[in-house]
Amino acid sequence: MKEYRLFSWNVNGIRAVSGKEVLPGVLFHDFLKTEKPDILCLQETKVDSHTIPSDLTRIPGYFFYLNPAERKGYSGVAMYSRIEPESVEYGGLGKEFDTEGRLITARFPEFTIMNVYFPNGGASDERLAFKLRFYDSFLEKIIKMSAAGERIIFCGDVNTAHTPIDLARPKENEQVSGFMPIEREWIDRVIQAGFFDSLRLFSEEKDQYSWWDYKTRARTRNVGWRIDYFFINEAMKSFITGAGIRQDIMGSDHCPVTLTAAFPE
Repeated sequence: MKEYRLFSWNVNGIRAVSGKEVLPGVLFHDFLKTEKPDILCLQETKVDSHTIPSDLTRIPGYFFYLNPAERKGYSGVAMYSRIEPESVEYGGLGKEFDTEGRLITARFPEFTIMNVYFPNGGASDERLAFKLRFYDSFLEKIIKMSAAGERIIFCGDVNTAHTPIDLARPKENEQVSGFMPIEREWIDRVIQAGFFDSLRLFSEEKDQYSWWDYKTRARTRNVGWRIDYFFINEAMKSFITGAGIRQDIMGSDHCPVTLTAAFPE
C-alpha cells in the first residue's frame, strides 16, 4: 500500500513559528524531519517570496509552494510535499478572493488536495459578507470537481466550528462569527454535497479543539474551538485510514490536524 500522512496547520506567521519549540526540544525545521509528513499544508503564513527566509523554502526532501496575499504580512498559504505534484494551482476562485492568497490546489496521481485559509468574519459586517461569498465560491468549485470524478481532500482553517461539541462554550458564542448559524449552515451544505468531516468518521468525542485564544491563555484550560478540518469527498472516503488533532504540537494559537490515507500500489 502507498501511504500518505497529511498535516494542516494555521501557523499564525511562518517566520514566527520557525523559531519556536513546537515539540520538546524540536524547532519547526526539525519538526518536518521528526514527524516526516508527506504533505504539510500551512495557513496564515504572512510572507511573500521576498520576505520568507530561504531556509524555510529549501528544507531537504521537500518541494515547497507558496501563495501569498498581495497585502504585506497578511493571510497566505504554503505547502510542503515530499512528492512533486502533477500540477499546482494558486487561487482559482476569482479576483475578489485570489488577491488574499487563500488557496493552493495540488494534484497527485491518487487525489487532489486543496489547502485553504478561509476568511475570518469577525472584524466587520463587510468581512462576514466576504467570508460567506468565499464560502459559496469555494463550494461551487469543489462540487464541480467532485462531479468530474476527482478524489478531493480539502483542509485548512475554516474559521467556523460546526456543532456545539466543536467549541467549549457554544451558548455564549451563538452570535459570534465563527459559530453563527449562517456560517454553520455552510458546513451543513458541504456535507449535503457529499463531503465528510474526516475527524467525525473516527471520533465523536468532545473537547477536541484546534484553536485557543492567546489573550485569555485559553489553551491551558482547553477552552477552545475546532475550526481546522480535513474534508474528503465520497470518492476519497474508502482510502482514509485515520484522522486526528495534534494538541501536543505548540508554536501557534492553532495546533495541526492530521489525515492518513492508503492506496493499493
